[in-house]
Amino acid sequence: MTQIAVLIPDPQDRSYIGRWPDVLERLKATLETTGAAVSATPWTDHVEDASGLGRHDLILPVIAWGYHRDHARWLKACAAWTEAGLPLANPAEVLRWNSDKTYLARLAEKGVPIPPTRWSDQITQDQVDAAFDQTGAPALIVKPTVSAGAFRTLRLTPGQAMTEAPPGAAMIQPYLKSIETEGETSLLFFGGRFSHAVNKRPVPGDFRIQMQFGGLYATVTPDAEALALGERVLAAIDEPLLYARIDLARDDDGGWVLMEAELIEPDFYLDHDPANGAGFARAVAERLAMKKPS
Repeated sequence: MTQIAVLIPDPQDRSYIGRWPDVLERLKATLETTGAAVSATPWTDHVEDASGLGRHDLILPVIAWGYHRDHARWLKACAAWTEAGLPLANPAEVLRWNSDKTYLARLAEKGVPIPPTRWSDQITQDQVDAAFDQTGAPALIVKPTVSAGAFRTLRLTPGQAMTEAPPGAAMIQPYLKSIETEGETSLLFFGGRFSHAVNKRPVPGDFRIQMQFGGLYATVTPDAEALALGERVLAAIDEPLLYARIDLARDDDGGWVLMEAELIEPDFYLDHDPANGAGFARAVAERLAMKKPS
């Protein structure tokens, strides 16, 4: 029988203990429609020695939560998985570069619109103050370049001090007012095909759209401009992606910009998918069929 492994969090990381099992069960239900047997294994068990993953026909890192808090080990794992030639989807090399948000700068060089961004090896208050002076922005977002789920993300106003500066490399962006009014729109692609879209809005007074902060989610039909930008992002990446979540928002001029290209462990929002995950299952089945001898 075809074997699929789903990478899950480090068992020592208790912060996810009450959440990932439910996500795994939903994924298993979708994946088992392909006729495969699905098992779960912590990604941290396969850093020094990747041979334990070798018997699987497909390895999905889609619940590898917590990599941003142990980034050095994540990079080491990605290198080991690449060297072993494991059938990861998305590929291990994608998992490596997508774990650091500086990839946004590379996509911008290819013509993908992103919010104006300043990059810093170590953020300081002087850099934040200079960004306010030079941009005139009424608010700025400061966050680590290695982050997930609004980890150590700050929204600052002019004159406001950083009480907890992000450690290490960080980025500064103007806060987009549309996040509060229109929210962020996520486009889900499976096997390069558009599946569904979800709009995510923060609760009044907040700027974080994640579910753990009370974010409000709804299925939407994206406009032509948003869908075209999503496809441009995939074309700019130009790698064999099994899945992608492209997060977009409108800038202050009303144009769509890329906030994130989530290619490691994004929530697929299958509970908001009118097809109930059929597009993901189809993409997985097609990927598995590529491995079978003709």
